[in-house]
Amino acid sequence: MPVIPVNTPSAAYNVTISPNLLPTLHSHLRKLNPGKPFRPFIITSPNIWALWSKPFLASFKESPTVLFHPAGERHKRMSSVESLAQQLSTAGADRDALLLAFGGGVIGDITGFLAAIYMRGIRYVQIPTTLLAQVDSSIGGKTGVNLLAGKNLIGSFHHPQAVLADTDLLRTLPPRELRAGLQESVKAAIIYDAKLFRYMEQNAEAILSASNAKKENADTKALTKVVSASVRVKADVVSKDEKESGLRMILNFGHTIGHAIESATNYKQLLHGEAVAWGSIAALSVAIARNTISEKDANRIVNLILRYGPLPTFKATAEKLVALTARDKKNRSGTRSFVLPTAIGHTEIVRDVTEPELLTATQSMLSLMLQQRKN
Repeated sequence: MPVIPVNTPSAAYNVTISPNLLPTLHSHLRKLNPGKPFRPFIITSPNIWALWSKPFLASFKESPTVLFHPAGERHKRMSSVESLAQQLSTAGADRDALLLAFGGGVIGDITGFLAAIYMRGIRYVQIPTTLLAQVDSSIGGKTGVNLLAGKNLIGSFHHPQAVLADTDLLRTLPPRELRAGLQESVKAAIIYDAKLFRYMEQNAEAILSASNAKKENADTKALTKVVSASVRVKADVVSKDEKESGLRMILNFGHTIGHAIESATNYKQLLHGEAVAWGSIAALSVAIARNTISEKDANRIVNLILRYGPLPTFKATAEKLVALTARDKKNRSGTRSFVLPTAIGHTEIVRDVTEPELLTATQSMLSLMLQQRKN
């Protein structure tokens, strides 16, 4: 059972990765809060609760209060936070409340933000149910919601007490969502871990064979190894740079264009990992044009991204996508910050990518998308 520490100046906690964590949940919460009173409040989506409520509640003598929030990025809004906060207040939640984020990235982000601002800050625990949330969004304390103008423009750093990643939960994920989550692992390999990159190249069949919701007895060893390695990347980067003042920005590889794609398609056509995958290809095109990465490494990166597809196509012009990047929250003084790979496992952060460069790279990405559609 891998237990991976996250140590930052403001918080220290563990990411526990194991099957069959849900039935022992209450004992984990007691260990996290020795001698401290806590009243758990679950924030989840109706579909997740319908699948997993029984094992979730197995260790509780009294059923916690459950608050439902609809799944989907388009529901990650301030109005949702206000509604959930009002429900907490009505249910009598005070400073001893402990929020349990039981869902994917949207549930985790919105629960963390709610925990950060309710009564000026209360405790919460991440219990991620998707691969993407287990390897990325549940770790690091980033919380927030979207505005019409852009993604995650309102938020706060507020770390959980723990992340409990039950790998059994991945069995009920649709294969497409598992593949989308694997794109975040591919990203982690590209930016920081050449060993993980090689493992995902050499073991793609075994990793993807476990990504089948209908195979309850599937061998998940390869997938679990990918989850653990991805979490170690995120934990190490966050521990070295908690507030994204430098190194942590590399975790945004592929996200500048990826967020623009999500915005251009109204968060309805692509899953987050799929948008990031296309965004990674666009960022790679900038690196290729600047000769900062070898052709061999660039081809390996593109091939690995596509190996964990298929990536859905979408309709958007390069001009629109580039215009949307101007709203990216990583921009400083009107200048776009961009993460570019320099080799497999290595990146650099640049702040001088021009609009013509970005337009050319985005056009190249859209051309590849059209080729994939024909194939």
